[in-house]
Amino acid sequence: MKFKTLGNRNNPAVLFFHAMGVTGESSEPVANYLQDRYFCILPTSTVYCEGQKYVSKADEIRQVENYLHGQNVNCLAMVVASSIGADLAMAFLTQTKLPVEHAFFDGGQFAQIGKGTRRIMTPFLYFAIKSLYWSKGGTLKKILWCDDDSIKPYFIAAGENLTYTNLRRQISDSLEDKPFPPLSKELQKHTYFEFGSIEDHYKYRQAVMEAYPCGNYPVFEGYDHMQYQIRDPKGFAEMLAHIAERDCMPELPFIRK
Repeated sequence: MKFKTLGNRNNPAVLFFHAMGVTGESSEPVANYLQDRYFCILPTSTVYCEGQKYVSKADEIRQVENYLHGQNVNCLAMVVASSIGADLAMAFLTQTKLPVEHAFFDGGQFAQIGKGTRRIMTPFLYFAIKSLYWSKGGTLKKILWCDDDSIKPYFIAAGENLTYTNLRRQISDSLEDKPFPPLSKELQKHTYFEFGSIEDHYKYRQAVMEAYPCGNYPVFEGYDHMQYQIRDPKGFAEMLAHIAERDCMPELPFIRK
């Protein structure tokens, strides 16, 4: 993995887990608006790091924890996970011994996919992500809903260093077809599972609600996958700060009543 930080190490820490096909810097537009109050940690998965070998989800978590300890982080004000980052973040939350005060999942990809299907998916995902690098982002609209210029550089950077072997290893132990890992009721109360009403990942919401009945489940009406985060990073950052500091969602006009 590689890590980037923004903000003062003496401030409360916020840890980001990024989406598939992008680097950790994809969270930087949001972190830029938090760095005056928080110490923001942006890891990039080994999958997208040049010359590195993906071993397992457990090894990714080990690297994150080692880095946090090296930065003298002994508590996390918030864990923020986007899309497939939810898979790694959930494993982190259930295994770390560090206190975590809040968690926010933006369009969490809580899919439970059989081993055979994941194996079939891998070559398609590989060529999709690599094509974003080869075309300098030109194929983004053909692959994903969003082709905002603001997100393209992170797809291009991720595609440059992606290898088939690393992606295959990641997919082999991600989105597994098994029950979601348990979260304590106390942490559930401070965890927000947000979905856009028109995103494909909305279909996972009911299963997540059943697994974590004490959680919070805001719906962003009319929004697609990660759309609020990408198109209004300042508003998204202010929302995260509100949750961390007041332990509740702010009154946003697009939250489903």
